[in-house]
Amino acid sequence: MRLTTKGRYAVTALLDLAYHSEKRPVTLTDIAKRQHISLSYLEQLFARLRRAGMVEGVRGPGGGYQLSRDAGQISIADIIAAVDETIDSTRCGGKGNCQNSQPCLTHDLWMGLSDQIRQYLDSISLQDVLQRKNVRQVAERQDKQAATFGLDIPLQRDLMM
Repeated sequence: MRLTTKGRYAVTALLDLAYHSEKRPVTLTDIAKRQHISLSYLEQLFARLRRAGMVEGVRGPGGGYQLSRDAGQISIADIIAAVDETIDSTRCGGKGNCQNSQPCLTHDLWMGLSDQIRQYLDSISLQDVLQRKNVRQVAERQDKQAATFGLDIPLQRDLMM
């Protein structure tokens, strides 16, 4: 399966957004600094995510982005599809024209793998990932590192109190 940087960054950015936007909108600049993703690249990804109805912008002071629906309702597969990524393990893009315009010997095997991966990613929501202990630990570490470099971001545990 080929999952490009576009799909990986989209998932990472939305996970960061879901983690930090529980109390206030999050700017793309903040996500870019925490995740080491180019701001211009994030702007392109968020334009697609906004068109897919996953995020919404909030204007004005304290503005930024927030999820447009609950994190439990957004699957990882949805995010990947929103940025025009395909989950495909075949060489032919699932068209069955792998060998002289016909399916190759292993076409059905790779199609089955693609289906399994798609089902797996579809069964995992942003909320599922957020609930993993190691994900929260990494997010807290990133917050501390960002704060060290002058980015004023309250820690998640401070938001919960």
